[in-house]
This record gives sequence, C-alpha cells and structure tokens, in this order.
Amino acid sequence: MRIAIIGTRGIPNHYGGFEQCAEYLATGLVKKGYEVVVYNSHNHPYQEKTWNSVEICHCYDPEFKLGTAGQFLYDYNCIKDLKKKKFDVILQLGYTSSSVWGWLLPRNTIVTTNMDGLEWKRSKYSKPVQAFLRFAEKLAVRYSDHLIADSVEIQRYLEHKYNKKSTYIAYGAEIFDHPDPTVLDEFKLEPYQYDMLIARMEPENSIETILDGVIKADTNREFLVVGSTDNDFGTYLRAKFAYYHNIKFCGGIYNMNKLNNLRYYSNLYFHGHTVGGTNPSLLEAMASSALICSNDNKFNRAILESDALYFTDADDVVFHLLTGNKSETRYIQLMENNKQKITELYTCDRIIDQYAEHFEAIMAERGKAYQPKTVNPEVSFLLENL
Repeated sequence: MRIAIIGTRGIPNHYGGFEQCAEYLATGLVKKGYEVVVYNSHNHPYQEKTWNSVEICHCYDPEFKLGTAGQFLYDYNCIKDLKKKKFDVILQLGYTSSSVWGWLLPRNTIVTTNMDGLEWKRSKYSKPVQAFLRFAEKLAVRYSDHLIADSVEIQRYLEHKYNKKSTYIAYGAEIFDHPDPTVLDEFKLEPYQYDMLIARMEPENSIETILDGVIKADTNREFLVVGSTDNDFGTYLRAKFAYYHNIKFCGGIYNMNKLNNLRYYSNLYFHGHTVGGTNPSLLEAMASSALICSNDNKFNRAILESDALYFTDADDVVFHLLTGNKSETRYIQLMENNKQKITELYTCDRIIDQYAEHFEAIMAERGKAYQPKTVNPEVSFLLENL
C-alpha cells in the first residue's frame, strides 16, 4: 500500500502536534512494510529526499512571504503534486487551509482526514475567519471518504453536526523512564525548582492567563515558556512579561530528550489548551511523569479524568502554584495513573497499529465496492471457447 501524508509542514518535527504525529506514524508504517510519502515545506530544515526510509516530497511554501495565505498555496502545491503520482490512500492531517482544494483530490484515491479540533472556536480568529473555518470544516467532511477523530468528544461532534461516522484514533507517546538531570544544566535549572508550559503562542492556549497567575503568585521558582514566539501573540507576550525575570521564554525546543527531561523535573506542568481533541504534548507530559495542571474543559478531562489539577482563571493558577508540590505523596498516584493510561491506551505502537488497521479496512471496503460486475453468461461462453 502506498500512502501520502499531507497537511503538515513536514518531518522531522520542527513545528507542532501534527508534525510529531506524522513523524512517528510515517516511520512506524514504513516498518510495517507500507510505502509512505510525507509532503514537506520547501524551506523545511531537513532537505534530504528520504528520512528513516520515509520518502520526502518538498513543495513550494510561500508562507514565509505571504503569511497565512501562503498556507493555502502550499496545500494546493502538495495536492497538485500528488495528483501526478499513484497513491492508494491520502491521509490528510487537518483541514484549515487544505479543504478548499478538496475538489482537486484524485477521485481514484481514498482520502481519510484527521479532523483535528474545532478550529473555528479559536479566539485568535475574527468572526469572518471563524465563519470561513466552519465552511472549511464542512468541505473537509464533504470531500473526505473517511474521517478520523483524535478525541471521543470530536467523534461525538462530527456525528451530531454532520451525521457522519468517524474512526477514533488518538495520538501516541512513549513512556519516559531514563531521566538525566544534567540536561537541566543548559537551562541553569535545579530539579523540581521550576514550573513550565509547552505550547504554540496562541490566545486559546491560556498562556497569558497562566503567566498572569505566575506574576500574582510571586513564588521564587522560575517559569519556563517553551514554544516559538515568532508570531504577533508571541511578540506581545514577550513584551508584556519582559520585566519578570523568573519567566523564561525558551523558544521552540524540538529535541525530545530535552523536552522529556524538562517535563520530568518540573514541579508543575501547565497545559492550557482549550480547543481541540487529544493534544500530543499533553500525552507526552503524562508519559514523562509530569504533575499536570490543566485548563478545565471537556477535551482535557476526557484524557486526564481526575488525575490532574485544573484551572479556569489566573486565581486558580495562583492557588496551584502556591500549594502544588510534586514531591508530596498525594500527587504520586495521579502521575502513576497517567503513565498507566499511556501504557494501555496511547503508546505510539498502538496508534500506528490503529492507523494501519484503518487503512486496511478502508482499502478492503473500496475493493468490495469496486468489484467487477458478473460477466454475462453468453460472453463468458464465448471467452472460454476462443
């Protein structure tokens, strides 16, 4: 089976959740014997044509010149390229800037789309943009042969909104059990003497709320903000909190060993995402024995259940910063429960197997649907006697 993965900036991951998913999924599927092509931005830091036996196809991405409009043209260029090639399945990760080109997707190839979260609910978008994203979501449903939901809440939403069944497949993470405190030396940190968050700099990730709480709590611990600040909101955050020396903006970190160690040795790990399904960074925090303080919403509760601290505003953040101590016995069971969830439900191998099963099932379904009709008996007699 030959599979194309589109909808990301490419692998290896230098950006976010979908890229991380594409990275472990592509390599895992190749190990199972599938041929996998991942579409990368032309200016991705990795410029080779293969990565861990995954074929890489670079397409022109004008986002660096045009901003958001460039994402639409990048997706168009990817779809234009894959139309020239033969694939059995196209896995589309997200729909924000690609579903407008759904009518161009090859008709003879199965398209299955991971619908991500409720993009139109993101607070950074104006009302007209939110309306467009609702339309884009509708287009993604229309032009996809199959849908994937990374959260049971998203699965319920798709069925209620569009009367459309979807396959539930979450993201994956690997248990981190080889901590190395020397990794902290680079950041001048001591184990359990700092708090942190990892997120893209977007308003709906509660970063400003969390940092407002950090200032009000006025603890002696340092607070790490991990994520690229090369956007307007990131610039705003850096300016607002520039004079608070306990807040450290570390930029984007994509070395998984560094990230896992930072999560493992943190006191509190804040997860502020409010929109979307199962977030990969949340699973990675669970797998790294982090004591998680999460934004209180149904998506996060569906994963963490009662095994986390929760906040809704800056005052909640203050309370947890002042009272949350990872070394306390009452928190140990929460972290153990989260690691158990990873082992039982969210391992990368399990997720790769689920995607493989999904691909096999939809190929089998397509095969049944396209079986040739029975040959007319008279024609059959003539063919047998030629």
